[in-house]
Amino acid sequence: MAVTAEDLSPTIALDGGRKIRGNLTQARIRWMVLALVLGFGAVGGRLLQLGMVVPDTTIEGQARDIITATRPPILDRNGLEMAVDIRVPSLYAEPRRIIDVEEAVTKLRTVLPDLDETWLRNRLTGDKGFVWVQRELSPAIQERIMRLGIPGIEFLTESKRFYPGMTEASHILGSTNIDNQGIAGIEKHMDDDNVALLQELGLARGNALAPVELSVDMRVQHVMHEQLVDAMSRYKAIAAAGVMLDIHTGEVIALASLPDFNPNDPKTALVKDSFNRITAGIFEPGSIFKTVTMAGAMDSGAVSMTDQFDARFGVRFGRFTIDDFHGKHRILALPEVYKFSSNIGTIRVMQAMGKDNFRAFLSTMGFDQRVPFELPEMRLPSVPKTLSEVGAATASFGHGLSVSPLHMVTAYAAFVNGGNYIAPTLYKRTEAEAEALYRRVIQPETSANIRALMRLNAIGAGGSGSQMNKEALGYRVGGKTGTAEKVVDGRYSSNKVTNFFGSAFPMENPQYAMVIMVDEPQAENPQSGTTAGWNAGTVTGRIVQRVAPMLGIAPDFSPIIDDFVPSAYR
Repeated sequence: MAVTAEDLSPTIALDGGRKIRGNLTQARIRWMVLALVLGFGAVGGRLLQLGMVVPDTTIEGQARDIITATRPPILDRNGLEMAVDIRVPSLYAEPRRIIDVEEAVTKLRTVLPDLDETWLRNRLTGDKGFVWVQRELSPAIQERIMRLGIPGIEFLTESKRFYPGMTEASHILGSTNIDNQGIAGIEKHMDDDNVALLQELGLARGNALAPVELSVDMRVQHVMHEQLVDAMSRYKAIAAAGVMLDIHTGEVIALASLPDFNPNDPKTALVKDSFNRITAGIFEPGSIFKTVTMAGAMDSGAVSMTDQFDARFGVRFGRFTIDDFHGKHRILALPEVYKFSSNIGTIRVMQAMGKDNFRAFLSTMGFDQRVPFELPEMRLPSVPKTLSEVGAATASFGHGLSVSPLHMVTAYAAFVNGGNYIAPTLYKRTEAEAEALYRRVIQPETSANIRALMRLNAIGAGGSGSQMNKEALGYRVGGKTGTAEKVVDGRYSSNKVTNFFGSAFPMENPQYAMVIMVDEPQAENPQSGTTAGWNAGTVTGRIVQRVAPMLGIAPDFSPIIDDFVPSAYR
């Protein structure tokens, strides 16, 4: 049977419909694929854009690695912690993530009401990545803020310096700023000595650095600080200071200066007159400088312990006459010149040496330059380059020149340790390490004579150190007083004085040297005076009496027989 076109038409129509529907499906798939490609392309492009953005690793220009870096603990010579790091939370904001600034301001001020509303609003407005809101908060405050659930408000854990001893060693330790960087004292020296470099490299971040061990003995430091506080109260003084050295190693055992400050609150260091008087203060030392004159003159061979000097009359320079405070006005043997603190006799001793040789000896002792020392708070001494006859005369008993107490204690250490100058240090140092640094300034024989003079001044009848000796009962201490009149309106004032006592102990085998200063003391009672023996001297005795046992020095209450003190002058 034949098949016609009419018979095939339904089949053709069916195939055509299928073809059309297939084309539409393919078109839809192509459009869907295109849409997916474009969608993924957009997402990928955004991800690529975000990936190219360098994350902000700073907070207001300060690298976060440095902010979170730690500092090494500082220990005293016995391992007692003097400074440690504690971890504290600090609040910061990411303004570009904050959704509702007003809500954030209101909520934050419910926990931190002291924040100024306008300041905080301005702080949280804008597109900055990081801004500080408040630093060094307590964990309790941190928890309260976290409960507020404010987007864009976060915490960073910082290191904060803490000083357990509070004010006791403030002038030794110094302090750090809010970024935990040293700004004063040994803290600044440590930063200058590469601690800051470790922080910048990130090596200190979250890591425990090796402790820094100082030479300071906090037991002795506590006693010295306590006695200086007592001295300011007892003598109604405007300031007091003290420093103790190991004479063989140059190690600083204690160093304190009042008024002081609390390093946990660095702004207290801005209080008037709270500078370090041991290193950053220079003063006319008064008669403790006579020890320098005696050492120089005896070591030069110009005078000896048996020489005698005419102290019957004052020494005239033009229309001026220099006399003694409590003059004997007689011929004095050299030990008597020292024991009675005769200005006249000391001038005669210096003149026997010669003013130029005397000035050269001052340079030998380092009095015309800074003492090599770790603390950055230092001041240049004021010593004339050349000395006139009258200038040399007044300098011989500690007037007309100004040096720091650190200069004096370093000199006293050399005078009693056998004659070796050793620069002081706040770090632990062995005797072997110290001996490699020794510089001989006087001969051992001269050192022995100086020890005898210093002890004589403490035990000899009429010696200016006798009040000190009564306080140091059981311990053989030697020393010299110094009372320097202060310059007021261009003239020396007898009403305002700075008092010093330079000492060493135990004199039979000296181990430590010390200088104590009391500034503008008043008489403790009607019987006492304002000269150094009554204040700086007695403070010295009280300190020695308490710290000697801590330092392993046993008391000796047997009758005093000081073989190294000439019997004729006791």
